[in-house]
Amino acid sequence: MLYFAFGSNLNQKQMKKRCKDSKYIGCYSLKNYKLVFRNFYLGGGVADVQKQKKSTVLGAIYQISKSDEKKLDIYEDFPNTYIKKYFKLLGKKVMFYYMPKKTIQTPPSRRYLNLIIQGYKDCGYKNNYIIISRNKKIKVR
Repeated sequence: MLYFAFGSNLNQKQMKKRCKDSKYIGCYSLKNYKLVFRNFYLGGGVADVQKQKKSTVLGAIYQISKSDEKKLDIYEDFPNTYIKKYFKLLGKKVMFYYMPKKTIQTPPSRRYLNLIIQGYKDCGYKNNYIIISRNKKIKVR
């Protein structure tokens, strides 16, 4: 199965630890969505995507096994916090997690943000911004 990762699951070391069978395929930009942070975990908000025209979420595509998917389901608190959504990429179905309850946006903790920034670096993203609130953005170098 193909999986679109964003947030801390971009971090390839963390992803490999969490999903031993996972294989990084490459970068991917999810169009008409934006990255937001909601709820409260690890001292701040956690990553979610929400629909927004003319926006993109920088992420990664992984090949994952059924066993990996089950581990991600537990980690992502499926179906309580996140549900699964799908899109097609080159004729193949790609799964991603999505929070159906759009709670208030909450900036992430520094620790969580550092995991995400390392994930962007792992995927080769440079000179991009992660918007963590309406007025604050962090540059990935």
